Amino acid sequence: MSLTPIGEPRHKVTTATLRDQKLHHEPITCLTAYDYASARLVDEAGIDMVLVGDSLAQTMLGYENTLSVTMDEMLHHVKAVRRGVKNALLGADMPYGSYQLDSKTAVSNAARFVKEGGAEVVKIEGGEKRADLIRQIIDAEIPVAGHIGLTPQSVNVMGGYKVQGKSLSGIEQLMRDAVALDRAGVACLYLEGIPREVAAMITGEISAPTIGIGAGPECDGQVLVFHDILNLTFGPPAKFVRRYGDAAALITNAVQAFRADVRSHQYPADEESYHLPKETKTGLDTVLARKRAMGR
Repeated sequence: MSLTPIGEPRHKVTTATLRDQKLHHEPITCLTAYDYASARLVDEAGIDMVLVGDSLAQTMLGYENTLSVTMDEMLHHVKAVRRGVKNALLGADMPYGSYQLDSKTAVSNAARFVKEGGAEVVKIEGGEKRADLIRQIIDAEIPVAGHIGLTPQSVNVMGGYKVQGKSLSGIEQLMRDAVALDRAGVACLYLEGIPREVAAMITGEISAPTIGIGAGPECDGQVLVFHDILNLTFGPPAKFVRRYGDAAALITNAVQAFRADVRSHQYPADEESYHLPKETKTGLDTVLARKRAMGR
C-alpha cells in the first residue's frame, strides 16, 4: 500500500484501510469537521478519517464544554459532513448521555448515526468498563472507535482537563483499558492527553490502530480539531496543538475590508451590478423623459 499524492484520485478509506496502514507503518491522518464546507475541504485535501467530534459543542455552538451537546445536534452536523465527505472514513462522537444510561439506548443511538447520519464509525469514551457495550454495538454491525486517557465527557469526575497515566497505577489502568477495548474489537483507539511513552507502549501492544491527540508521535495516527489548526478557537491552545494557518485573521481582514468598502461607497462597483437590456433601458429612458417634459 502506498500513499496517494494530494490531488490524485483516491480509494475509499475503510476500517480495514486503517488496520492496513498500521500494519505497513503508514501514518493515519484525522481531522474534525462539522459542516459541509469544512468537510469537503478536509476530504479533498486527502485526510484519511473525518471525525464529527462532540467538540462541535464549543467550536460551533458556543457551549462551555462537550456535555451539553445533544444527539439531535450531533446528527444535524453529521448529516452535513456526510454530504461533503466522499473518500475519507466518517466517524461520529456519541455525545454524553447517549450511551452511558443503558445498552439498548446506546445501540439505538449508534444506529441512528449510521442510518440517519451516514457515519461509518461511532466513537465512545471510556476504557474497560465500556468493553461489553462496544461488543453489543459491534454485534449490531456498527464499527466502534474507542477513546481513553483524557476523556472530556468525564471532566467532572477527573476534576478538569488533566494529563492521564502519569503514575504507575494510572499507566496500568490505561494498559488494561486499551487491551480490553482491543479485544472487544474496536476499529481504532483514540489516545488523548497521555505521556508519549505510555502511548508508545499501547500502540505496540494492541492490534487496533491508535490515533493520538496530545499523546506523542509514536501513535499510528494523529487527530486535531479543524478550528484549532486554523486559529478559529477563542482562547489559548492546548500544548499539543500546532497551528497551520490563521483563518481568524483572514476572516477578520476580509470582513473589515467589506465594511470599509460599503461605507465608502466602493462596493458594489458597476461591474458587480446587473443592468437592464439595451432595448429596455432605451424604452425606460423614453418614458422618464416624457414624465420630465410633463413636469412629473
